[in-house]
Amino acid sequence: MRIVLVGPKFEGNVGAIARLMANFDFEDLCLVNPCEIGDDAYRRAKHGSHILEGAKTFGSLREALDGCFLVAGTSGTITKGAANYGRIPMPPEKFAESVKDYGEKIALVLGREDIGLFQEELDRCDVFVNIPSSETYPTLNLSHAAGIILYELFGTCHTTPSPEPADIREKELMFRFFEDLLDSIDYPEVRRERTALMFRKMMGRSIPTKYEYNTIMGVFGDAAKGLRDGKGRE
Repeated sequence: MRIVLVGPKFEGNVGAIARLMANFDFEDLCLVNPCEIGDDAYRRAKHGSHILEGAKTFGSLREALDGCFLVAGTSGTITKGAANYGRIPMPPEKFAESVKDYGEKIALVLGREDIGLFQEELDRCDVFVNIPSSETYPTLNLSHAAGIILYELFGTCHTTPSPEPADIREKELMFRFFEDLLDSIDYPEVRRERTALMFRKMMGRSIPTKYEYNTIMGVFGDAAKGLRDGKGRE
């Protein structure tokens, strides 16, 4: 698990998160355009100071996510509505359960203390994690939010393994099959990109198993072939 902090403004929060990472056996910390990391960060890190020392700094989120298969963004703002597929959240415990057997690299992305993640940064996330809290005061401190999510991730380590999930190669192939299906039905070009993105987000949230992947691929393949054969007989 890679922990990515985007634009943190207070070094104390960075240090506190490094301490939490040490508490819950996480090591990989990446900082995107962070504030200056100084004595206060190390004081807050305590025995997690080695994580601060090993943290990697990047100029963009894209660079920080290099090599990651699944990207989970955190957001304190949830917009309701069926059409808002890009911001459908899951609570920390459900997220932790869904990724506990992943063999691929996962990134947990936390945004700025004041405004969180920008829209283009949110668009790079496959799933969203939201911590249920009071409607009157829903925004948590950055390090507190990180602590809750890391605790849930840590707590799933000794549970019964889930079915093996589809890997990155299989998911990318499934996305290509879906786009082939859109081609086969002459799906309107003006809506194609948005629909393909919606499908990616949906499958990112569901995290299909290999069995589910094979079933879906069979349906897509048969449907696309049937449509092409039907057009060939016209």
